[in-house]
Amino acid sequence: MTAPFRVAVDRQSPAIFRAMAGVVAQVRTAAEEAGLDRRLLELVNVRVSQINRCAYCLDLHSVKAYEAGETEQRLAVLPAWREVDLFTPREQAALEIAETVTLVADAHLDDAAYAPLRRHLDDDQISVLVWAAVTINAYNRVSILSGHRVRERGGR
Repeated sequence: MTAPFRVAVDRQSPAIFRAMAGVVAQVRTAAEEAGLDRRLLELVNVRVSQINRCAYCLDLHSVKAYEAGETEQRLAVLPAWREVDLFTPREQAALEIAETVTLVADAHLDDAAYAPLRRHLDDDQISVLVWAAVTINAYNRVSILSGHRVRERGGR
């Protein structure tokens, strides 16, 4: 639920929110077609949500990541993914894209940094990962600005 003084923009403009959900569905379909599994997409969703400090999306996507086969250890160290040997080169490339999209105002991905991504991802995969990062960034902003709350749940 939202704080009483906040406009829940997803509920206030449901047609726009449904259109966003349609984009996410297209991203998921394109990811499957490009050979990117749900676990990797959820890893991107969690990392972007960590950077943006979106509690609601972190709560939601950490559960989805577990359901997709992600481990507790990898999620615990995800903010320090560059410092550990738990992520494959392909996952590292995906995380690099996710962070670059999220922090685009701070720094752009120059050609020297972009080149290594091409060794681990093809054009379709890079495109899908950019779209995945764009969409979770949009959802983070909707949730944060709408004041979406995290509710306690049982278990993990």
